[in-house]
Amino acid sequence: MWEAIWQYEFLRNAFVAGVLTGFAAPLLGVFIVVRRLSLIADALSHVTLAGIAAGLLLGSSAPAAASWNPLYIGMGFSVAGSLFVEKLRAVYRHYEELAIPIILSAGIGLSVIFISMANGFTTDLFSYLFGSVSAVSRADVWTAFAVAAAAAMVILTFYKELFLLSFDEEYARVSGVRTKFIHFLFIVLVALVIAASMRIVGVLLISSLMTLPVAASIRIAKSFKQAIGLSILFGELAVIAGLWAAYELDWAPGGTIVIVAVAILLFVLGWKRGRQR
Repeated sequence: MWEAIWQYEFLRNAFVAGVLTGFAAPLLGVFIVVRRLSLIADALSHVTLAGIAAGLLLGSSAPAAASWNPLYIGMGFSVAGSLFVEKLRAVYRHYEELAIPIILSAGIGLSVIFISMANGFTTDLFSYLFGSVSAVSRADVWTAFAVAAAAAMVILTFYKELFLLSFDEEYARVSGVRTKFIHFLFIVLVALVIAASMRIVGVLLISSLMTLPVAASIRIAKSFKQAIGLSILFGELAVIAGLWAAYELDWAPGGTIVIVAVAILLFVLGWKRGRQR
């Protein structure tokens, strides 16, 4: 694989985009897990799929829109879905978790409608569903880089605020933290990371890359910052080893990355149990 990366541009694109995804997804995933919003990635990924299906439908029915990248339309849908999640969480103050299944249901419903209007699944749509190495373009790499850089900048700038919001929202509000603005910024960033990661991992698997490395890290981390570092490490290991195994074994890259992440989690759980004994 390493020799082929230097020979073929699409493999280089996939590798670089995968490394960026392995960094950004677990970085935000730590805060998502701590805030008990693990399923939000599933909800926003299905909303993103609806946007991509709408983009493909628009491109096939309107010649002027044929050159548009459906990923950017999916990003727009994902950001809109994230804003609706925050709005619904404010409406259902005592049942905030209801916001996620509501948006998830809406995303699935819109996806089915747009896919049926486009006369079923296409090759492009399948690549977004399960990930495709050959479909990653240079534009996708630059998009993933911009989103990963934005995620790093936001976490570095608002780390203390996000930390307080994750563990004690009431205390954060009393302390003068701009909770609404931080919530808005974080949820939009999550939506962008999910949309940018779909080319590599796919709609149906992106939530795994946001939660599995975090699940492994919190079992052995001794601090919150260490959990972030270990999550990124496990995420990068899952992406790099998954891409390598997928290339050597001719497997689907998205599924292989997730299986490697599961293997890392099982190894950590076994190692932790052995240490306790």
